Amino acid sequence: MTEPVQLDILSDPICPWCFIGKTQLDRALADAPDHPFAIQWHPFQLNPDMLREGVDRRAYLEAKFGGKDGADKVYGRIADHARDIGVEMDLDGITRTPNTLDAHRLIHWAGIESKQNAAVDALFKAYFQNGRDIGDADTLADIADAIGLDAATIHRLLASDADLDCIRERDAKAREMGVNSVPTFIVGGKHAVPGAQPPELWAQVIADIKEQHAAAS
Repeated sequence: MTEPVQLDILSDPICPWCFIGKTQLDRALADAPDHPFAIQWHPFQLNPDMLREGVDRRAYLEAKFGGKDGADKVYGRIADHARDIGVEMDLDGITRTPNTLDAHRLIHWAGIESKQNAAVDALFKAYFQNGRDIGDADTLADIADAIGLDAATIHRLLASDADLDCIRERDAKAREMGVNSVPTFIVGGKHAVPGAQPPELWAQVIADIKEQHAAAS
């Protein structure tokens, strides 16, 4: 039996390109149910210095992109691209930009229960489609419950310092490796694929890996 190929994904659940990138990867995987990947999600905070309570979304975007026109231009392009490839986003429904440290903790804990992919999906949907504050403990516990985790346990963990240092250290390690934007996909621990790639690229990667496995068998 062929060993699976590790696909490590560095992502932040408030990154629209990460949502787009995951959607396109998922489409490729759905078309190749015998794909070789074993997938693991890793933390990367776009805003590691964000206040723990988050900030007003509009104020954040205007500060980051040089005013209202700059913010509208950047996010207008994102909205257009998402619409063109059939990714549903309600960007106007997002009122706060959260600190994602706790969301990354939830993804980490979900991974222990083999529910990491479900957690990532639920966080993207909550933020980009339902405008929920994914920095809020009650919201995260509700998301945990929806994917089959124990909400009370997640709430208790979020109220503690559990795995805070772990997430920060993994984030820092990614930056030390040279990662400075997300999504970043690392195939087999060797090849970095940056950005939200189309399904066709992933289909070719999967085909190449299968060809290599066949040649080696």
